[in-house]
Amino acid sequence: MHLPIPDQPADPAAQRAADHRRLLRALNASLAFVLGLLAVFTAQPTFDVGAWTVQPGTPAGLLGIATAPLLHGSFAHLAANAGALLLLGTLAGTVYPRATLRALPLLWLGAGLGAWLLGAPGTRHLGASGLTHGLMFLVFTLGLLRRDRPAVAAAMIAFFLYGGMLLTVLPQEPGVSWQSHLGGAVAGVLAALWLRRRDPAPPRKRYSWELEEEQAQQAAAHARDELEPPAPRAVPVLWHRPPREDTRGTVLRFPAPRGDRDRS
Repeated sequence: MHLPIPDQPADPAAQRAADHRRLLRALNASLAFVLGLLAVFTAQPTFDVGAWTVQPGTPAGLLGIATAPLLHGSFAHLAANAGALLLLGTLAGTVYPRATLRALPLLWLGAGLGAWLLGAPGTRHLGASGLTHGLMFLVFTLGLLRRDRPAVAAAMIAFFLYGGMLLTVLPQEPGVSWQSHLGGAVAGVLAALWLRRRDPAPPRKRYSWELEEEQAQQAAAHARDELEPPAPRAVPVLWHRPPREDTRGTVLRFPAPRGDRDRS
């Protein structure tokens, strides 16, 4: 898939200011969500956490699909997810603000459904790790699909920092909800396929060799047009037959042969 790439913007300073504002919005939104997780973790001793977790295969456990990503088992668990959410959320929100906003509900739902459908009976799943896997797979897949410079750079950064998430979607360590990871990852890939055109391609700088190549192509096309003879219909007519007033035909009478006149 190739998206149209516009030329360099007419006002680079305004473009840089807009990019800076988009970065700040993504950072502030990610930081606010992390602070919300910290507030929920502080309040967890005051209520029954188990009732709000994902309990696979049970109707009561469906509630945890909406609430389990807000809960964490320990501060280390929260810190690990908070760092990934802050970095991946800022990265996705900066490069793909529209796609990320629409993808978040899908990632949230996919992580919860993965735990509810694939989890072992009697287990309980909580934490935002499924959401972090969804963001990583969203950014990585969008980079593969779009292939513009910011998309490729974002995909490389996400893979460099959290490429290990490609393996944690499979069962490895006991007590880790790989089912939630897998659900979030699948949701991230599907969201990338669905929302890959939601954000416009960023403007880019055109280099001198690109301009020279374009000028050479235009010169070749102009020379080809000059050497190629015009179409017959394009040749102007220099003389037109004047119209005749009497369009009826004229009958010319010829004398009979001499032999026929003698016999008569």
